[in-house]
Amino acid sequence: MAILVKIGDAALEDEAAESPAGSPRQISVELNARKTLDGNLIISDHADIDIVIMAKKNKVTSFSKDLMNDYAYGAQNRLFNYLSKRGIVEFDSVQGGNIYGSMEATLVEHESASKYAILNIHKFINEERPYFDFIGAYMDADEKQKIEPDDLHSTDLGDVPHADTKGSLRPNYVRDPYGLSMLYKI
Repeated sequence: MAILVKIGDAALEDEAAESPAGSPRQISVELNARKTLDGNLIISDHADIDIVIMAKKNKVTSFSKDLMNDYAYGAQNRLFNYLSKRGIVEFDSVQGGNIYGSMEATLVEHESASKYAILNIHKFINEERPYFDFIGAYMDADEKQKIEPDDLHSTDLGDVPHADTKGSLRPNYVRDPYGLSMLYKI
């Protein structure tokens, strides 16, 4: 099975043209990716990490998008578990990279290893997409709840009744480590 990767306008033009019946099967994927000057492919579709495929070095590297946190490390761990279970990367080569918050692995020796990596990374991102959609919808709903609360979760100015004592700091309450020592007098 041959995998053909085309980037940019040429991919859109070739997709419109039909392939002959005897040609090998072609798979097209849609990713938010860009190619660097040295030929690396940077995939930015994931919400927590950026994935770099280095075809010349035969490696896959992932970098945290923002600060390193548990979400980024978890996404990197899931990515490399996914790729190693499908035989795309060597299982014993998964390690932390030399840049803070990065992980890397070596692709298996195959002439089309980087193309298989692109295809499997696309599948991985599509499996993770419902999680991102849920988190985005939850954050939007939470922000809307804070900005425009409904009548049950809001009060108009002046509707809160007055009381003699309010809050957790009460007057004449001893706030020192030995404040309770007076309770144990003989």
